[in-house]
Amino acid sequence: MTAPGKPEGMTALRGTVVTCRDDPFLGDPDRALAVEIDGIVLCRDGVIEAVGPASELLGSMPSGADVVDYSGCLIAPGFIDTHVHYVQTEIVASYGTQLLDWLDRYAFPAELAFEDPAHAATMARVFCDELLRNGTTTALVFCAVYPQSVEALFAEAERRGMRVIAGKVLMDRNAPEKLRDTAQQGYDASKALIARWHGRGRCLYAITPRFAGTSTPAQLDAAGALWREHPDVFVHTHIAENRREIDWTADLFPERKNYLDIYDHHGLIGRRAVLAHGVHLSEDEICRCHESGTALAHCPTSNLFLGSGLFRIAAMKDARRPVHVGLGTDIGGGTSFSLLATMGAAYQVAQLNGRPLRAVEAFYLATLGGARALALDDRIGSIAPGHEADLVVLDPHATPLLALRDARSESIEDTLFALMMLGDDRAVRATYVAGKPAHPRDA
Repeated sequence: MTAPGKPEGMTALRGTVVTCRDDPFLGDPDRALAVEIDGIVLCRDGVIEAVGPASELLGSMPSGADVVDYSGCLIAPGFIDTHVHYVQTEIVASYGTQLLDWLDRYAFPAELAFEDPAHAATMARVFCDELLRNGTTTALVFCAVYPQSVEALFAEAERRGMRVIAGKVLMDRNAPEKLRDTAQQGYDASKALIARWHGRGRCLYAITPRFAGTSTPAQLDAAGALWREHPDVFVHTHIAENRREIDWTADLFPERKNYLDIYDHHGLIGRRAVLAHGVHLSEDEICRCHESGTALAHCPTSNLFLGSGLFRIAAMKDARRPVHVGLGTDIGGGTSFSLLATMGAAYQVAQLNGRPLRAVEAFYLATLGGARALALDDRIGSIAPGHEADLVVLDPHATPLLALRDARSESIEDTLFALMMLGDDRAVRATYVAGKPAHPRDA
């Protein structure tokens, strides 16, 4: 119940407001980050109504509005995870060989359990809890082949008011029998889920072939036809993660000139198509991603854990043909739900490639860059009036070591860098979804 005199549906947060206003890879990084040292973010009915200096906004706020004081903390846009498997939550940190063997040993057996709606509902709750604990407010999610796994996740996201993009996995070959559908079954089930969930609340649908190796040409054709019928939904799949996977896929599709050409031929690239990994894409494939608006999800903890290789962020953001890139945790091949930890791993991968990643660049990938990858930057990814009020409050003193390091910080970007190298879920003081507290760390 709203307290007497308190405006309905209104929240105001006070602290150091940080948000990206542009792509630091393609312009001046020092101008890409907007910082308000003592700022206010005013939210009403799930939307940001105003943002600016506390000295200006405090005097003009509606009478009775409460201000939640996060002095000493950073108020940032909620993090965006552009590739994660909720059905693999239980197998995170399972000792692995490399990709294809890891799928057979861990991922496929775990996903079989999602035939049970009760198990799916339980894991959807755990998964959403972990996202919010880590400051993630939007996620592009792989479910299992079973439609009930999608229903469970969307129902949980709807209950919490979260923005989740998800879909039923399509697999009609090279997988355990109980995890396979057919081209027609996958098409029919996906179409029904689109009708039921796409655009309901903050839920959006993604057509989700697992990857080319587990779908026949007939199934990829059906997926492409479905996207043409519903052009406002998403496509979500994997590409060029592992050398052995690439060679195997080439054997399965000898008529196609490269991996991306498989998806291109079947009408599965373009704006709102997000391809996970892209570690080993050729120059021709990168250029085609640029031309088509296809986005990539960079998943550094997974690529390191499974020994897949080093994603070349500098090549992807080359100003001559830049590609939309977001960050993905890729649970359970990835090792952390934390996009702070993922940013730190992205820095290390970039270092190994000979081009260090600045904190503002990593922060961009986890916020506005992720929103642009999803073609949702008109509503999420930055703190601006009219945008959805998904926010994360980051505490630079969350641990003794962070506090010690922050005492030497010379700028907000320096503080962000320390958070991404040393931070995890403990550094998330609070997460707000549509202007409401969804994870107060200290509750």
